[in-house]
Amino acid sequence: MYRLVKPIFFKFDPENVHHFVVKRLKWFNDFFPFGKSVLRGSFDVSFKGLEREVFGLKFKNPVGLAAGFDKNGEYVEALSNLGFGFVEVGTVTPLPQPGNDKPRMFRLPEDAALINRMGFNNKGVDTMAERLRLLKDRHPDIIVGGNIGKNKNTPNEDAVYDYIKCFDRLFDVVDYFVVNVSSPNTPGLRALQEKEPLMELLNTLQKRNCKNNISRPILLKIAPDLTDEQLDDIIEIVKETGIAGVIATNTTIGRDGLYSGEKLKGEMGGLSGKPLTKRSTEVIRYLSEKSNQAFPIIGVGGIHSAEDAKEKLDAGAVLVQLYTGFIYEGPGLIKDICKSLA
Repeated sequence: MYRLVKPIFFKFDPENVHHFVVKRLKWFNDFFPFGKSVLRGSFDVSFKGLEREVFGLKFKNPVGLAAGFDKNGEYVEALSNLGFGFVEVGTVTPLPQPGNDKPRMFRLPEDAALINRMGFNNKGVDTMAERLRLLKDRHPDIIVGGNIGKNKNTPNEDAVYDYIKCFDRLFDVVDYFVVNVSSPNTPGLRALQEKEPLMELLNTLQKRNCKNNISRPILLKIAPDLTDEQLDDIIEIVKETGIAGVIATNTTIGRDGLYSGEKLKGEMGGLSGKPLTKRSTEVIRYLSEKSNQAFPIIGVGGIHSAEDAKEKLDAGAVLVQLYTGFIYEGPGLIKDICKSLA
């Protein structure tokens, strides 16, 4: 079915189509008679052998949705009914912000890729927190990750306060946190990946985490463009701060080996999809082997098939996430991966 409608979707602006599709998915899930049952029956695969326990959380399967798809936590239930084992929302910032000027998302069909420069467009952490509170009241079993960032106008020296605000506001309504310092679309953000500011940020959040009777797993999302020396620093930082793990990887600023035309390749932003498959797997394998599997890794980047997911898991990932592959291959990809793993 998705193969029939995808050519139609791809004739229109990617961001507009995204909003059109997810709104109708939510309507079908919430209001169509038996909509939830239809979605689960068509896509959800539940086998005991698919279950995973990671970070002290029980996942019904290891295939999650990466951050960026549901920036405001509006579609979590419907997306979960498509078969995702967990849904990561955000990136969210303390204050609402519009993001970068449009157009800001571009398809590269020849490369099965996307370029985006969204710029953390979201409705703010208060809106998300209230929405997730209502969701958790109804569906406490859905695993939700909160991907947090800083507002564009917040200088890096004050960035820690933005992360604290998001952390405190979402603490009661998410199951784990992801610290996003690796998006290429917020000016200066990637400078926070350097060892000293990153240690300060993660240690601050860990101290707040330990002040609560219940702590939440904190993960760090890293860029695929880091050198081996920088990855060594990441391993050391994870061990020293005691955070729960790493998400590898975010989008890349590289453009090597693309088949698409120069105009598309020249668009600013982060590249995702198949061109990232190999590099993200390399990063996962490096972190896993060099750390002697000292911490869990969620693998994301260029997963367009069950084989791609297996490569990430074989390289050392314990869970995987989809984004661009989900857009190009459709919801059947989740089922394919789960069936192959089962």
